[in-house]
Amino acid sequence: MLAAIPEGKVIAYGELALMAGLGRAARWVGRTLSQLPEDTRLPWHRVLGAGGRLSLPAGSASGAEQRARLRSEGLTINNERVDMRRHGWRPHEPADKLE
Repeated sequence: MLAAIPEGKVIAYGELALMAGLGRAARWVGRTLSQLPEDTRLPWHRVLGAGGRLSLPAGSASGAEQRARLRSEGLTINNERVDMRRHGWRPHEPADKLE
């Protein structure tokens, strides 16, 4: 499911867990993402906390990388959040309803 998140879209940890058939395992998803190898090609940076909250600290290397990657995909970050209504990934919604 992680690999399917398109560029310019984000999803919450809990939503990703539900879509992957893991129930309400948001923390497990977060822990798993934190253990990905540094050279992973999976778009880990597109997974956010509830309500679009950036969960990686702004002063950390991983937090800075996440913010840079999201901005390079055209997302705006305001008050440490991404607008989920605008940028949230909803794979089951018809394409004409997106954006």
